[in-house]
Amino acid sequence: MKQLRNLALIFGIAFLAIGIAGFIPGLTAPHADPNLRVQGASGLLFGLFPVNWLHNLVHVAFGLWGLAVYRYAEQARLYAQAVAIVYAVLTVFGLIPALNTLFGLAPLYGHVVWLHALLALVAGYFGFVHREVQTSAATA
Repeated sequence: MKQLRNLALIFGIAFLAIGIAGFIPGLTAPHADPNLRVQGASGLLFGLFPVNWLHNLVHVAFGLWGLAVYRYAEQARLYAQAVAIVYAVLTVFGLIPALNTLFGLAPLYGHVVWLHALLALVAGYFGFVHREVQTSAATA
């Protein structure tokens, strides 16, 4: 279960760092989307990924959740499953023009689509498919 716990830790750190980075003006290029009703902290993170304050808060929340559960294997599996499902749904939303701003709340288009798909695939593998082999001291 160590790999699953490591996934929660790595995702937790990454989500938290990216969520915080989205609030730092020097890391976001100006970007305005007239379809977004939530314009605060709106920009292109690293010049590539459209974000706003709500998008950033979701990343921070997933980061804190990952850090909170990484010590517990079953909670880490649940976390991976939730990340897989939520980010798969966000990927699909990003592919549908009428939904790619999450009803005007957060940008889900552009490079964010493939990034969300990658996160969903990795988390889905560890949350639903991967099973670690338990080794005993006698066989190791």
